[in-house]
Amino acid sequence: MDFFIGIVPPEDYKEQISVFRNKWSNTFRNRWDDNGFREPVEPHITIKAKSGLTEDMNWLEKVREACSSFPIFQLTLSEPATFGTAVTFLSVESNEIYDLHKNLVDAVSPPPELIERHIELDHFIPHLTLGQTKWGMNEAEIIEMKLAAKEALSPYPSFDVTFVRVFNIKTNAPVEDIKLGKLF
Repeated sequence: MDFFIGIVPPEDYKEQISVFRNKWSNTFRNRWDDNGFREPVEPHITIKAKSGLTEDMNWLEKVREACSSFPIFQLTLSEPATFGTAVTFLSVESNEIYDLHKNLVDAVSPPPELIERHIELDHFIPHLTLGQTKWGMNEAEIIEMKLAAKEALSPYPSFDVTFVRVFNIKTNAPVEDIKLGKLF
């Protein structure tokens, strides 16, 4: 069992993203029956990938400690973009998110090869995934989704990040919300 840690947007915007994803998946349902898109994890920004977040959960207390000393901060979702033609996402604007990411990686201390494999530290690009080819979309649909998201998901919100959420990768279920500890 593996885990990851994410930041979830406010409930109303999270619902708006879910409605957008669901409309999109209905368009291509015949192709997507056997993939992960029909029951994706709730909309989130991955702040710590699965490297080092193992079933023994020895890392959890270290993550709690790192979060308890990290200040609440503001984050802004922004323009849709793509990673090539494989992923459509909403961009993230926040300087603090990089510091939180680094603090969590440092707290968990995964081996360097896992940090590299899971695109952490220097390669970390915060984003909120809307669709991807591994969910069954083709490259043209990735670009189409990016254009549709500009209209359907704007205006983009800014919000205070007051907690992070630990997710179980296999079930896509939340495991625990961990509060950030300090005020601005």
